[in-house]
Amino acid sequence: MSIAAHNRRRLASRARGAALTVVTWIVALLIFLPVGWMFLTGFKQEVDAASHTPKLFFEPTLEQFAKVFDRGIEAYLLNSLMASGFSLLIVLLLALPAAYALSIRPVRKWQDSMFFFLSTRFLPLAAAVVPIYVIARDIGMLDDLNLLIVLYAAMNLPLAIWMLQSFMAEIPLEVLEAASLDGAGFLVSMRRIIMPLLLPGIAATMVICFIFTWNEFFLAVSLTSTTAATVPVFLVGFVSSEGLFAAQLSAAAAIATLPVLLAGWFAQNKLIRGLTMGAVK
Repeated sequence: MSIAAHNRRRLASRARGAALTVVTWIVALLIFLPVGWMFLTGFKQEVDAASHTPKLFFEPTLEQFAKVFDRGIEAYLLNSLMASGFSLLIVLLLALPAAYALSIRPVRKWQDSMFFFLSTRFLPLAAAVVPIYVIARDIGMLDDLNLLIVLYAAMNLPLAIWMLQSFMAEIPLEVLEAASLDGAGFLVSMRRIIMPLLLPGIAATMVICFIFTWNEFFLAVSLTSTTAATVPVFLVGFVSSEGLFAAQLSAAAAIATLPVLLAGWFAQNKLIRGLTMGAVK
């Protein structure tokens, strides 16, 4: 191959890379546009937010955020954080040993067990909410945060087991066998070998389960009223018979979105590694 042909191929490769970068940025901006518009609307007055002609230039104000806090969003944020955090802790405590038993030390017919976990997600929540409501009413747990924690843990447990099992299956068994020959027991192997290698997968599982729990609306609105209501239930209050408070709703939605954005931001490195685990054999 001549030098000129090599240079042409290198220039063509760079051009394709630059074009792909531009297209990626355009797609990312289009995806982020609704979220950015929501944050922007939160700084508007209601008259500007309700205008039929979108206003890009306006006098920003924090009035809508102040009104959101005046309506007591802090209690709903606390309920969402407690429901998401405690349910996530339960999920990890149950999913890690289950994933270990289904990957590193697989039980007999472990594929059937995996299908069973997956089958628990086949039933729509709308079909199960009535018996759940009756049971919660009879045992006095309506509008109780503990009920949401248990339900959210049950909802995310199958997903966490599937994800952690696939991540844990990527750990080379030779490493564990070598540690066993060196005298390392189960707890030592878990703490010094499995957990460090599994940390990206755990981060990815935690973020995804946290997002599902944080955004869950159907169970929260059906089983809570005031004491244990979460942020999605709070957001519905801005749609009333008096109309839609677009600016206040955007401000409240921006506040509600921040915990998820921060969780993804702080875990982004491990999240990317975790989501790509198992992609290449």
